[in-house]
Amino acid sequence: MEVEEIASQIINSAIKVHRALGPGLLETAYQTCLTYHLRQKGRMVECEVSLPITFEGVRLDAGYRIDMRIDRVIIIENKSIEEFLPVHQAQTITYLKLSGLSLGFLINWNVPRLIDGLRRVVLNHPSRLCG
Repeated sequence: MEVEEIASQIINSAIKVHRALGPGLLETAYQTCLTYHLRQKGRMVECEVSLPITFEGVRLDAGYRIDMRIDRVIIIENKSIEEFLPVHQAQTITYLKLSGLSLGFLINWNVPRLIDGLRRVVLNHPSRLCG
């Protein structure tokens, strides 16, 4: 399945979860439900994926974790916060760099309408490259 099709499934599943639960819960509740729903759709979902950093040629476990990795091609960072801050976008970009992936979603579940809490984060994604 193409990355964009997986991305579409992620968005649709996230909207379904948010409509069922509404805002105001901890991010782990949303992550658990989104994981369940995506797995029901046949997606491979990994949670709390270790993300080592490389310093001076040595891979080190610095305690970083990606909230969710879908089919090993898309990451999701879940938040349940008042509003996004620039550091949240920067964190997601850094996780994409460290993981070698190009597409991620930053989701703030603590909003009345999920579309207002959904950010697509792209790093050197093929659809963004000029030919």
